Formats: sequence, C-alpha cells, structure tokens
Amino acid sequence: MDKWLDKLIDNRNFMKLVALVMALLLFGSIYDSNNETNDINIPGEQDKETIADIPVKSYFDTDNLVVSGVPETVKVTLKGPKPNLQNAKAQKDFEVYADLSQAKVGRQRVQLQIRNLSDKLSAEIDPEYVNVTVQEKVSKEFNVEVEFNKKMVAEGYEAGPAIVKPGRVKVTGGKSDIESISYVKAIVETGGNLNSTFDKSAPVFAFDKYFKKLNVTIEQETVRVTIPIKLANKKVPIEVVEKGTPPDGVTIDSITLDTKEVKISGSEEVLNATEKVRIEVDVSTIGRNTELDLPIIIPEGIKESEPKMVKAAVKVTLDSEEAITTNVAETKTFSDLPISITGLSEELSLTFQNPPGGKTSVTVKGTNEEMEKITESDFQLSLNAANLKEGEHEVQIQVTGPENANWSLANEKARIIIQAKQLNNGQAPENGTR
Repeated sequence: MDKWLDKLIDNRNFMKLVALVMALLLFGSIYDSNNETNDINIPGEQDKETIADIPVKSYFDTDNLVVSGVPETVKVTLKGPKPNLQNAKAQKDFEVYADLSQAKVGRQRVQLQIRNLSDKLSAEIDPEYVNVTVQEKVSKEFNVEVEFNKKMVAEGYEAGPAIVKPGRVKVTGGKSDIESISYVKAIVETGGNLNSTFDKSAPVFAFDKYFKKLNVTIEQETVRVTIPIKLANKKVPIEVVEKGTPPDGVTIDSITLDTKEVKISGSEEVLNATEKVRIEVDVSTIGRNTELDLPIIIPEGIKESEPKMVKAAVKVTLDSEEAITTNVAETKTFSDLPISITGLSEELSLTFQNPPGGKTSVTVKGTNEEMEKITESDFQLSLNAANLKEGEHEVQIQVTGPENANWSLANEKARIIIQAKQLNNGQAPENGTR
C-alpha cells in the first residue's frame, strides 16, 4: 500500500490533479453567490420649507407697455430632500417670474412660474395666479407744485412763493394712469419755527384727483425747492407828531416827509391792530427852515419797518431876524449805529429780532455850537447778554456818549433770540446773528 501511494505521489499528473481539486475546494469555501454585496439606495430624509420675500420678475415689452398688478415678492414653499432643500434656501438661485411676452393691452390673469430649481424639489408659489393690467406706455410733462406745511413757519413770519428747479418733469406710465394725473407735487419736509429762507431737495410724486399716489415713473425723482421766509408785513401811513413849543418868534408852517408810508413787519395779530406809525419832531429845537433825519417809531410787537428813517423838511416863518440865535436848539441823527454784545457765552449765538441787524439810531439835541462838536464816534451802543439762557428776551440797550449831550434812541430795548451755536452750511448769519 505504501508503495502504491509512493508511486501516485511521484506521478506528476496525479499531483496536478490533487492541486486542482484543492484549489476548487478553497475557492468554494471563500466565494458564496448568495452573500454577494451591492450598494443599496435608501431614500433621503424629505422636508419642506417656506421662504418669504422671493422677488418676482416680469418679462414683457418694456419699450411700449406698462404692467401693473405683479407683486414685488411672493412666498415659495419647497419640498424635497433635506440637502437639496437647504442648498436652495441658502443660495436662492431659482427665479419666480411672470411671462407676459405675449400679453395684450387689458386686464388678465397670469400664472406665476419658477425656474432654475433642482429637479429633486417641488415648489408651491403663493399667490400662484395674479391679476395684471397691461397698458400702452406713454410720457407727458407736468408742472411741479410744492406741498409745504405753513404751520412750520415761525410766528410773525410768512412763506413766499416757492421756487422749484426744474419746474417741469417728464412722467412715464400706463396711458390711463397718465390721463388720471391731477397733481405732480414736491413734498417738502422740515422742522418747525422757520424764520429764514431755506433751500433743500424734495421727492416728487404724482397724484390723481383724490390724492392717491400713482404708480408711474418720474424722470426727475427729486427737485430743488427754495422757499423764502420773511416777516409778515403791510404798509401803513406815517403820522407826524409835534413835540414841545417852537421858540419865540418862530412859527412852524409845514412838516413834509419824503415818504408818506412805510412797510411794517410782525405777527398777523399785531399787524391787524396797527393802523399807523409815527415820527416825533421836537419843534422846540427848530429855529429856521431845516431837514431832519428822524426814526420811525413803531408800536410794541412790530418787529421792523422799512424804511427805518425818513427825512422831514420843516418850513418856518420868523417874526424877526432876532428869532435866529445861536441858542436855538438843533438836532442831529446818527443812523445805523451797531449794538455790541457783552457777556454772551461762547456756546451760544444771538439773533436780533428788533432792531433788525442789531443796528439803531441816536438823535442828539443841542445848540449849533454843541452840535458842531458831536460826531457819530462819540456814541457806543451795547447790550449785556450775561446770564441769559436760550430763548427770546427783551434787553435794555445801553448807550455811552458825551456827558452833556441830550440824546434819545430810536429803540430803547432790543428783542433778541439766543440759541445754541449750530453749523449754518457755510452761509453768512442772517438777521444780525452774532
């Protein structure tokens, strides 16, 4: 038996057969067709998300048509695999649109559509359908009116006619909208208590007769509006009042003014109550025919007069030459003397309401000999603003002049406004601001 096995082992063909059988047995122990592995498709997690404020685009003939009724934004609800959903929500690279490329003039119902969305997602648009109006596109020019709240003007002031640049604008829109335009207005918004002319840009809108704003395109979206703000005023006559008694031998024949009326400014209430202003001529100083420069005396509440001074020509009759003596008093008026400010904090500014510009006049009485020695430079006018806070004040005007001079002020008190300093857009101060 052993010899037989030895012969088999020594046989090369037998050993090849044994090796083949062993290989087949080994392969069978490793490979099992019933246990073959394959990739298995497991559906991803499904979800939905609503995204608000998705813009809507409209496609139509913009050269010849105008479309209204398409909403600016819509809500879109997306459904699908969560990864695709998250990507669409983050990127928002899809588009909602209204296809009006074949639309005709008139009112119609249009379905909103969506594109550039992953094919793994579905979408619902809210609203899905919209009612739109398609109109012929036309353009027309209109005058611009100014809408301005006059209650913003300070008491005693009034707003003059507004100046608009440009005064006409081109408006483009649907034919029916353009035909329904009743007003094209520049809306001016500003703070209150205005007492000086202001200039600013203002947006322009178109309205129908019911003041409903129309959906049209205005070529000049803003215009420049200048509104002059000035004191309310009216003209009144000047009354001549003689003060004192003429010197002996002198008879006053006439007092003639170079102007018979002046323009006064102030609040409407004070203007309505003021029928005249006056000048006062001290006839006790008149010894010959003369001309006097005299200040207009205005009632309390009147802020200013124009002119501030008038010239009075006085004619007299003398009983004898002895009536003219060097002892007859005369008058001299120094006009537009500036009022200096003392004691004002550096953080505050001061504006004169009256006298305007912070200037007034001084009238001096005396003999011919005394008048020859007195000049304008002999008088200094000042106003003490120490300890005054923000607001409106009435302050006594102080005068420094020759000790023996007999003088009087056209304005004994000044009406001023004190406020915190502000930048004035590079413009020069107005109304006597210091």
